[in-house]
Formats: sequence, C-alpha cells, structure tokens
Amino acid sequence: MRIAFGSWILLGLAGACVLQGGCALQSAMKPVEYLDESTATTVGALAEPIEFVPSEATAAAARGMTRKHISFAYLGPVEWDKAGQYNYGLWIHVAAGSNWTPADIRSPGDVTLVLDEETRALEPMDAPQLGTTAYHPVASWGQTAYFELTVDMLRRMAASRKLDLDVRGTDGRTMSFVPESDTRAVLSLFLSARALTGG
Repeated sequence: MRIAFGSWILLGLAGACVLQGGCALQSAMKPVEYLDESTATTVGALAEPIEFVPSEATAAAARGMTRKHISFAYLGPVEWDKAGQYNYGLWIHVAAGSNWTPADIRSPGDVTLVLDEETRALEPMDAPQLGTTAYHPVASWGQTAYFELTVDMLRRMAASRKLDLDVRGTDGRTMSFVPESDTRAVLSLFLSARALTGG
C-alpha cells in the first residue's frame, strides 16, 4: 500500500511537470527504491545525494582556488524497510579541500544541522549491513557516516527554508556548508515517495 501510494504521487508530479513544460527538480534528485536481496531489505533513497558547498563567508577565503582545492559535502536520507519494520538514517559524506580538514565526523557533536534558526547536533549510528549501499562516496579521501534520523526530523528538514551543514575541523574551526539545490523540494518529494507526508 505504501509503495502504490508513493508511486501514485510520483506519477502525479511527473504529469504536472510535463503540463508546465518542465520540472524544477532535476531527475537525479527524484527518489529511488531498490531491494537488497542479501538481506531482503527495501531501501528508499535519492538517486543522488544533495550536494553542499562552502557558505559565502567561508568560500570568500577560498577565492581563486579551483574546485579540487575547496571542501564539499553531500547529504541523503535513507529508509530501510525489512518485513514492514522501518528505520531511517542520514548519510553524510565530507571531503576536505586544501585549506581545511574535518575532524572525525563520527564523533558526537562534530556535525550539526542548522534548520532555519534551530541547531541540531547529529548523532552517529550504525547503518544496516547490506550488500549494496544507498549512496556512494564522491571522493576517495572523504569521510562517510550515517546519523540518526526520525520521520519528524525529516519532516522538519523538508519544511526548513534554511538547511545548512556545519562540520568541525581538526583545528577547531567550523566549516559551514550550504546546499546547491532546493532542499525543501527534494526532501518533500522523498517524503511523498515514502508516504510520510501525513502528520
């Protein structure tokens, strides 16, 4: 029932995009679902994680640098469904540039979400051990971790006009990252696809 409902919403959104002559969301950001056959777990995720870049204040210090010298981050929600038991996590990947090195992102308090005017420290979690992963690290030298996520938190993220990611560095400086795309639209579409829009 949940899958059928989510598919119905996606078809409706796709139809609306065609009628309007285009869709604001890139196809890469649309939710996907696959079955991990080794564990019989259905995984819901985005086709690609949301990219974050240094904020304007941080990026100003990096002017003149090429992209390979600038730090970046990626974020993506995940739903794991095993026999009707649902669990959620937030996948985060952080890759350092030449001017900054992140501390261990798995350490409690080192990664923080800024939702509008609210700040939430993320708690690391152990993700289910699957044969395939929902997202793949973008940079081989980057750090990847999963963090605890509830449906209420996901809804709060989707409703926030501002969604920034703050990561503490080894020198104590915090690097602030801002999303490259509209996180409200992307995360709302994920909620709809997973039939999680109800209060």
